[in-house]
Amino acid sequence: MNFVTCHDGFSLNDLVSYSGKHNDANGEQNRDGADDNRSWNCGVEGPTDDPEIERLRNRQVKNMLTITLLSLGVPMLLMATRLRRTQGGNNNAYCHDDESNWFDWTLVEKHADVLRFVSLLAARRMQRDETHERQRVSLTDMLRRAKTAWHGVKLLRPDWGPQSHCLAFGAEMRREGLELHLITNAFWEPLDFELPTEPDREPWRRWIDTSLDSPDDIVSWQAATPVRRAGSYRVGPRSVVVLWRRVEKAGE
Repeated sequence: MNFVTCHDGFSLNDLVSYSGKHNDANGEQNRDGADDNRSWNCGVEGPTDDPEIERLRNRQVKNMLTITLLSLGVPMLLMATRLRRTQGGNNNAYCHDDESNWFDWTLVEKHADVLRFVSLLAARRMQRDETHERQRVSLTDMLRRAKTAWHGVKLLRPDWGPQSHCLAFGAEMRREGLELHLITNAFWEPLDFELPTEPDREPWRRWIDTSLDSPDDIVSWQAATPVRRAGSYRVGPRSVVVLWRRVEKAGE
C-alpha cells in the first residue's frame, strides 16, 4: 500500500497548508492528535489569498499525488484528496459530524485542475486507453521487468545524503518498447538535470511537469510533446517531471 494521508492525521490539503495541528474544537485543549505531522504551510498558516502560496500548495499536492500513483504497489487516496479537501488544520476530526468530515462538492469546480491531474494519472495507471488496453500490461508489471537506474542532476550520480533535495529515476522497458524518466526537485531553485541521450532513439516527451500551470502540468499520454533540449531538462523548484520515449522492443 502506498499513501501520503489517510483518515488519521492531516488531509493532503492541510499537509501543505498547516505547520501545526489545530484541534481546539475537539475540546481537549489541542492535546489530542499527533504532533509529528511532517507538514509545511508553504509560508502562511491556514487559508490565504496569496496567489503564489496557493500555486505552491497546488504544486506540492500534485507532486505527492504523482509519486503515489506511479509507485509500485496499491495506491490509497483519502476521500476528496483530489479536490484538496480541508479539515481546517484538525488532524483528529473523528468526533465531528459537520463540514470537517463532509464532502464539499463545491471543490469540484474550485480545484478542477487537481481533479483533472489525478484523472489523467489514474487513466494511465489503469491502462484504460485503447492502445494500452491492447498491451494488457499494467505499469507495475512494466516497472518490475524494467532495467532501472538512479540519477542526480548528473546521470548515474544520485545524492543519497541527508541534505539532498533532488533525485531522478530511469526505467527502460524493452518488452513494451518504452523508456521512462522521473525527476524530483525538492530544492527551492530550478535545477538542470542531465538526460540519457542516444543518437538512434527518438527525443524525450514531456508527460508531466508540475511546475507548469494547468493544462500543461499533465497531458494525455499520447499527447506528450518532444523536449526541446536533448541533453538536459530544467526542472522548476519543488516540482516533479515525468518524461518518456519509445525504444526498440525486445526481439525486434
